[in-house]
Amino acid sequence: MSYVLLVIGFALLIKGADWFVEGASSIAALLRISPMLIGLTIVAFGTSSPEATVSILAALKGNADVALGNIVGSNILNTTLAIGLTAFLIPMKVESATIRKEIPFTVLASVALLVLISDAALQGAEAGNSWITRGDGIILLLFFAIFLYYIIEAALNNREQPSEDYAAGAKGWGRNILFTLLGLAGIIIGGELVVRSSTQIALALGMSETLVGLTIVAIGTSLPEIVTSVTAALKKRGDIALGNIVGSNIFNLLFVLGTAATVAPLGVDPKIASDMLIMIGLMIVLFIFSRTRYTIARSEGIILAASYVVYLVYIIIRN
Repeated sequence: MSYVLLVIGFALLIKGADWFVEGASSIAALLRISPMLIGLTIVAFGTSSPEATVSILAALKGNADVALGNIVGSNILNTTLAIGLTAFLIPMKVESATIRKEIPFTVLASVALLVLISDAALQGAEAGNSWITRGDGIILLLFFAIFLYYIIEAALNNREQPSEDYAAGAKGWGRNILFTLLGLAGIIIGGELVVRSSTQIALALGMSETLVGLTIVAIGTSLPEIVTSVTAALKKRGDIALGNIVGSNIFNLLFVLGTAATVAPLGVDPKIASDMLIMIGLMIVLFIFSRTRYTIARSEGIILAASYVVYLVYIIIRN
Protein backbone atom coordinates (compact mmCIF):
# COMPACT_ATOMS: atom_id res chain seq x y z
CA MET A 1 0.00 0.00 0.00
CA SER A 2 2.88 2.35 0.78
CA TYR A 3 4.19 1.99 -2.77
CA VAL A 4 0.75 2.82 -4.21
CA LEU A 5 0.50 5.93 -2.02
CA LEU A 6 4.02 6.94 -3.10
CA VAL A 7 3.01 6.83 -6.78
CA ILE A 8 -0.24 8.72 -6.07
CA GLY A 9 1.70 11.34 -4.11
CA PHE A 10 4.15 11.98 -6.92
CA ALA A 11 1.29 12.19 -9.44
CA LEU A 12 -0.49 14.80 -7.28
CA LEU A 13 2.75 16.73 -6.83
CA ILE A 14 3.47 16.91 -10.54
CA LYS A 15 -0.05 17.78 -11.68
CA GLY A 16 -0.58 20.15 -8.76
CA ALA A 17 2.63 22.02 -9.60
CA ASP A 18 1.51 22.29 -13.23
CA TRP A 19 -1.83 23.89 -12.28
CA PHE A 20 -0.26 26.01 -9.54
CA VAL A 21 2.34 27.59 -11.83
CA GLU A 22 -0.23 28.12 -14.59
CA GLY A 23 -2.70 29.79 -12.23
CA ALA A 24 -0.06 31.91 -10.47
CA SER A 25 1.37 33.13 -13.80
CA SER A 26 -2.09 34.16 -14.98
CA ILE A 27 -2.82 35.95 -11.71
CA ALA A 28 0.45 37.88 -12.06
CA ALA A 29 -0.62 38.99 -15.54
CA LEU A 30 -4.08 40.02 -14.33
CA LEU A 31 -2.62 41.97 -11.39
CA ARG A 32 -0.07 43.52 -13.78
CA ILE A 33 2.83 42.71 -11.45
CA SER A 34 6.07 40.87 -12.02
CA PRO A 35 5.84 37.04 -11.99
CA MET A 36 8.98 37.20 -9.81
CA LEU A 37 6.92 38.88 -7.07
CA ILE A 38 4.26 36.20 -7.38
CA GLY A 39 7.03 33.62 -7.03
CA LEU A 40 8.35 35.37 -3.92
CA THR A 41 4.93 35.42 -2.27
CA ILE A 42 1.99 33.23 -3.34
CA VAL A 43 4.07 30.43 -4.86
CA ALA A 44 6.78 30.53 -2.17
CA PHE A 45 4.38 30.59 0.75
CA GLY A 46 2.28 27.83 -0.77
CA THR A 47 5.16 25.46 -1.44
CA SER A 48 6.59 26.13 2.05
CA SER A 49 3.41 24.92 3.76
CA PRO A 50 4.85 21.40 4.40
CA GLU A 51 7.86 22.89 6.24
CA ALA A 52 5.49 25.15 8.20
CA THR A 53 3.30 22.22 9.21
CA VAL A 54 6.21 19.98 10.24
CA SER A 55 8.13 22.66 12.18
CA ILE A 56 5.17 24.20 14.02
CA LEU A 57 3.77 20.79 15.03
CA ALA A 58 7.27 19.73 16.12
CA ALA A 59 7.54 22.86 18.29
CA LEU A 60 4.17 22.10 19.89
CA LYS A 61 5.38 18.57 20.68
CA GLY A 62 8.65 19.89 22.16
CA ASN A 63 10.81 18.41 19.39
CA ALA A 64 13.10 21.37 18.71
CA ASP A 65 15.61 19.33 16.69
CA VAL A 66 12.97 18.52 14.09
CA ALA A 67 11.62 22.09 13.98
CA LEU A 68 15.01 23.75 13.45
CA GLY A 69 16.65 20.95 11.49
CA ASN A 70 13.76 20.79 9.02
CA ILE A 71 14.10 24.51 8.22
CA VAL A 72 17.88 24.51 7.84
CA GLY A 73 17.90 21.25 5.88
CA SER A 74 15.09 22.41 3.58
CA ASN A 75 16.82 25.73 2.85
CA ILE A 76 20.08 23.95 2.01
CA LEU A 77 18.20 21.61 -0.32
CA ASN A 78 16.32 24.52 -1.93
CA THR A 79 19.52 26.47 -2.56
CA THR A 80 21.39 23.51 -4.02
CA LEU A 81 19.23 20.75 -5.47
CA ALA A 82 16.10 22.75 -6.37
CA ILE A 83 17.96 25.59 -8.09
CA GLY A 84 20.60 23.20 -9.44
CA LEU A 85 18.11 20.89 -11.16
CA THR A 86 16.11 23.82 -12.51
CA ALA A 87 19.19 25.59 -13.92
CA PHE A 88 20.45 22.32 -15.40
CA LEU A 89 17.21 21.95 -17.36
CA ILE A 90 16.98 25.60 -18.41
CA PRO A 91 19.52 28.33 -17.44
CA MET A 92 17.79 30.75 -15.07
CA LYS A 93 17.72 34.47 -15.76
CA VAL A 94 18.15 36.54 -12.60
CA GLU A 95 16.58 39.97 -12.20
CA SER A 96 18.72 42.83 -10.93
CA ALA A 97 16.48 43.35 -7.87
CA THR A 98 16.93 39.71 -6.88
CA ILE A 99 20.71 40.11 -6.86
CA ARG A 100 20.67 43.46 -5.07
CA LYS A 101 17.87 42.82 -2.56
CA GLU A 102 16.21 39.41 -2.22
CA ILE A 103 19.28 37.16 -2.09
CA PRO A 104 21.25 39.51 0.25
CA PHE A 105 18.13 39.73 2.46
CA THR A 106 18.11 35.92 2.69
CA VAL A 107 21.78 35.92 3.67
CA LEU A 108 21.07 38.61 6.29
CA ALA A 109 18.16 36.60 7.72
CA SER A 110 20.39 33.50 7.88
CA VAL A 111 23.16 35.40 9.71
CA ALA A 112 20.57 36.86 12.13
CA LEU A 113 19.35 33.33 12.92
CA LEU A 114 22.93 32.14 13.43
CA VAL A 115 23.45 34.93 15.98
CA LEU A 116 20.20 34.02 17.76
CA ILE A 117 21.19 30.35 18.13
CA SER A 118 24.70 31.26 19.31
CA ASP A 119 23.73 33.08 22.50
CA ALA A 120 25.45 30.51 24.74
CA ALA A 121 28.72 30.80 22.84
CA LEU A 122 28.51 34.59 22.68
CA GLN A 123 27.90 34.85 26.43
CA GLY A 124 30.54 32.27 27.34
CA ALA A 125 27.98 29.84 28.71
CA GLU A 126 28.29 26.08 28.54
CA ALA A 127 27.64 24.46 25.18
CA GLY A 128 24.12 23.22 24.64
CA ASN A 129 22.37 26.01 26.54
CA SER A 130 21.34 28.06 23.52
CA TRP A 131 17.64 28.71 22.90
CA ILE A 132 15.50 30.37 20.29
CA THR A 133 13.19 32.14 22.74
CA ARG A 134 9.73 33.61 22.21
CA GLY A 135 11.42 37.02 22.01
CA ASP A 136 13.70 35.71 19.26
CA GLY A 137 10.64 34.33 17.46
CA ILE A 138 8.97 37.74 17.57
CA ILE A 139 12.15 39.34 16.17
CA LEU A 140 12.09 36.89 13.25
CA LEU A 141 8.42 37.69 12.61
CA LEU A 142 9.24 41.42 12.59
CA PHE A 143 11.91 40.75 9.96
CA PHE A 144 9.25 38.91 7.98
CA ALA A 145 6.93 41.92 8.27
CA ILE A 146 9.70 44.11 6.79
CA PHE A 147 10.05 41.65 3.89
CA LEU A 148 6.28 41.74 3.24
CA TYR A 149 6.34 45.55 3.29
CA TYR A 150 9.11 45.54 0.69
CA ILE A 151 7.20 43.07 -1.53
CA ILE A 152 3.95 45.08 -1.36
CA GLU A 153 5.77 48.34 -2.11
CA ALA A 154 7.62 46.71 -5.03
CA ALA A 155 4.35 45.35 -6.40
CA LEU A 156 2.67 48.77 -6.24
CA ASN A 157 5.63 50.62 -7.77
CA ASN A 158 6.30 48.17 -10.61
CA ARG A 159 2.91 47.51 -12.10
CA GLU A 160 3.11 46.78 -15.80
CA GLN A 161 0.97 48.41 -18.45
CA PRO A 162 -2.08 46.28 -19.28
CA SER A 163 -1.83 44.31 -22.50
CA GLU A 164 -4.42 44.53 -25.28
CA ASP A 165 -6.11 41.32 -24.16
CA TYR A 166 -6.10 42.33 -20.49
CA ALA A 167 -9.81 43.08 -20.36
CA ALA A 168 -10.64 39.74 -21.93
CA GLY A 169 -8.21 37.92 -19.68
CA ALA A 170 -9.70 39.56 -16.59
CA LYS A 171 -12.78 37.38 -17.07
CA GLY A 172 -10.63 34.40 -16.16
CA TRP A 173 -10.16 35.41 -12.51
CA GLY A 174 -12.33 32.61 -11.14
CA ARG A 175 -10.67 29.95 -13.30
CA ASN A 176 -7.15 31.10 -12.43
CA ILE A 177 -7.86 31.24 -8.69
CA LEU A 178 -9.47 27.78 -8.86
CA PHE A 179 -6.46 26.35 -10.72
CA THR A 180 -4.07 27.93 -8.21
CA LEU A 181 -5.97 26.57 -5.20
CA LEU A 182 -6.41 23.10 -6.71
CA GLY A 183 -2.73 23.05 -7.65
CA LEU A 184 -1.71 24.08 -4.12
CA ALA A 185 -3.95 21.38 -2.63
CA GLY A 186 -2.37 18.80 -4.95
CA ILE A 187 1.13 19.92 -3.93
CA ILE A 188 0.37 19.78 -0.19
CA ILE A 189 -1.50 16.46 -0.25
CA GLY A 190 0.98 14.91 -2.68
CA GLY A 191 3.94 16.02 -0.57
CA GLU A 192 2.34 14.58 2.57
CA LEU A 193 1.68 11.22 0.86
CA VAL A 194 5.25 11.04 -0.45
CA VAL A 195 6.80 11.82 2.96
CA ARG A 196 4.55 9.40 4.86
CA SER A 197 4.82 6.47 2.44
CA SER A 198 8.55 6.82 1.77
CA THR A 199 9.23 7.03 5.52
CA GLN A 200 7.29 3.80 6.09
CA ILE A 201 9.19 2.10 3.26
CA ALA A 202 12.57 3.32 4.56
CA LEU A 203 11.89 2.18 8.13
CA ALA A 204 10.73 -1.20 6.83
CA LEU A 205 14.05 -1.48 4.99
CA GLY A 206 15.96 -0.89 8.23
CA MET A 207 16.94 2.79 8.03
CA SER A 208 17.18 4.63 11.37
CA GLU A 209 14.64 7.35 12.25
CA THR A 210 17.43 9.95 12.45
CA LEU A 211 18.67 9.14 8.97
CA VAL A 212 15.10 9.10 7.63
CA GLY A 213 14.51 12.54 9.12
CA LEU A 214 17.69 14.01 7.69
CA THR A 215 17.11 12.60 4.22
CA ILE A 216 13.59 11.53 3.28
CA VAL A 217 11.62 13.98 5.45
CA ALA A 218 13.86 16.93 4.51
CA ILE A 219 13.69 16.06 0.82
CA GLY A 220 9.98 15.26 1.04
CA THR A 221 8.99 18.59 2.58
CA SER A 222 11.05 20.36 -0.11
CA LEU A 223 9.53 18.38 -2.99
CA PRO A 224 6.88 21.08 -3.61
CA GLU A 225 9.63 23.68 -4.17
CA ILE A 226 11.61 21.32 -6.40
CA VAL A 227 8.67 20.18 -8.54
CA THR A 228 7.15 23.66 -8.77
CA SER A 229 10.45 25.29 -9.77
CA VAL A 230 11.26 22.62 -12.36
CA THR A 231 7.72 22.89 -13.77
CA ALA A 232 8.01 26.70 -13.92
CA ALA A 233 11.36 26.42 -15.74
CA LEU A 234 9.94 23.96 -18.28
CA LYS A 235 7.11 26.45 -18.89
CA LYS A 236 9.76 29.15 -19.52
CA ARG A 237 8.88 30.87 -16.22
CA GLY A 238 12.35 31.01 -14.71
CA ASP A 239 11.40 34.17 -12.79
CA ILE A 240 8.71 32.27 -10.89
CA ALA A 241 11.12 29.35 -10.34
CA LEU A 242 13.84 31.47 -8.73
CA GLY A 243 11.33 33.63 -6.85
CA ASN A 244 9.79 30.45 -5.43
CA ILE A 245 13.12 29.24 -4.02
CA VAL A 246 14.31 32.58 -2.62
CA GLY A 247 10.87 33.38 -1.21
CA SER A 248 10.56 29.91 0.35
CA ASN A 249 13.92 30.30 2.09
CA ILE A 250 12.89 33.66 3.54
CA PHE A 251 9.47 32.33 4.54
CA ASN A 252 11.07 29.29 6.26
CA LEU A 253 13.65 31.31 8.18
CA LEU A 254 11.46 34.17 9.31
CA PHE A 255 7.79 33.18 9.37
CA VAL A 256 7.92 29.41 9.99
CA LEU A 257 10.75 29.46 12.52
CA GLY A 258 9.48 32.70 14.05
CA THR A 259 6.02 31.20 14.53
CA ALA A 260 7.43 27.92 15.88
CA ALA A 261 9.61 29.73 18.45
CA THR A 262 6.73 32.00 19.47
CA VAL A 263 4.54 28.95 20.04
CA ALA A 264 7.22 27.19 22.11
CA PRO A 265 10.87 28.18 22.78
CA LEU A 266 13.27 25.91 20.90
CA GLY A 267 16.37 24.38 22.43
CA VAL A 268 19.32 24.38 20.03
CA ASP A 269 21.60 21.41 19.36
CA PRO A 270 25.16 22.86 19.04
CA LYS A 271 25.75 20.69 15.93
CA ILE A 272 23.18 22.72 13.96
CA ALA A 273 25.64 25.67 13.88
CA SER A 274 27.79 23.89 11.29
CA ASP A 275 24.71 23.35 9.12
CA MET A 276 23.85 27.03 9.47
CA LEU A 277 27.34 28.01 8.29
CA ILE A 278 26.97 25.66 5.30
CA MET A 279 23.58 27.21 4.51
CA ILE A 280 25.01 30.76 4.62
CA GLY A 281 28.00 29.72 2.51
CA LEU A 282 25.76 28.19 -0.14
CA MET A 283 23.60 31.33 -0.27
CA ILE A 284 26.76 33.37 -0.88
CA VAL A 285 27.73 30.95 -3.68
CA LEU A 286 24.24 31.44 -5.19
CA PHE A 287 24.75 35.22 -4.98
CA ILE A 288 28.07 34.92 -6.84
CA PHE A 289 26.57 32.67 -9.52
CA SER A 290 23.66 35.11 -9.96
CA ARG A 291 26.05 37.93 -10.78
CA THR A 292 27.68 36.06 -13.68
CA ARG A 293 25.83 37.52 -16.67
CA TYR A 294 22.64 37.69 -14.55
CA THR A 295 22.14 33.98 -15.25
CA ILE A 296 22.54 30.74 -13.32
CA ALA A 297 24.07 28.57 -16.05
CA ARG A 298 23.80 24.80 -16.49
CA SER A 299 27.36 24.30 -15.24
CA GLU A 300 26.57 26.31 -12.10
CA GLY A 301 23.39 24.29 -11.64
CA ILE A 302 25.44 21.09 -11.73
CA ILE A 303 27.81 22.52 -9.09
CA LEU A 304 24.87 23.41 -6.82
CA ALA A 305 23.23 20.00 -7.23
CA ALA A 306 26.54 18.23 -6.59
CA SER A 307 26.98 20.34 -3.44
CA TYR A 308 23.83 18.80 -2.00
CA VAL A 309 25.13 15.29 -2.67
CA VAL A 310 28.34 16.19 -0.80
CA TYR A 311 26.28 17.65 2.08
CA LEU A 312 24.10 14.54 2.18
CA VAL A 313 27.17 12.30 2.49
CA TYR A 314 28.50 14.60 5.22
CA ILE A 315 25.38 14.41 7.40
CA ILE A 316 25.10 10.63 6.93
CA ILE A 317 28.71 10.17 8.09
CA ARG A 318 28.26 12.69 10.93
CA ASN A 319 25.15 10.99 12.25
